[in-house]
Amino acid sequence: QVQLVESGGGLVQAGGSLRLSCAASGRTFSSYAMGWFRQAPGKEREFVAAISWSGGNTYYADSVKGRFTISRDNAKNTVYLQMNSLKPEDTAVYYCAAAYTYSDYDLEYEYDYWGQGTQVTVSS
Repeated sequence: QVQLVESGGGLVQAGGSLRLSCAASGRTFSSYAMGWFRQAPGKEREFVAAISWSGGNTYYADSVKGRFTISRDNAKNTVYLQMNSLKPEDTAVYYCAAAYTYSDYDLEYEYDYWGQGTQVTVSS
């Protein structure tokens, strides 16, 4: 069992930065690949970024590539999402998720555990 708690969301102006954190409980955090998804009002939840259990492989949605960076610290049981050059269209609730294994890192059903989400609002 893995419990995930996101933090770091807030209100920021366009062009600004935020760093989201996702703290995981349990001793097996390093066994899980981690992902970030987001859901904007009136839209379906979408993939943002993912990172392998070792941190050696990272993946990004085209919409955030070059602006967002996913990383993890297995010693701290935490995964991060550094978000730079934020745009109003990045406004959403951001969720972290854990997958013991996956074939397709951008599909929700591949993930076993989810956090409650943290709100990110980017003003223009």
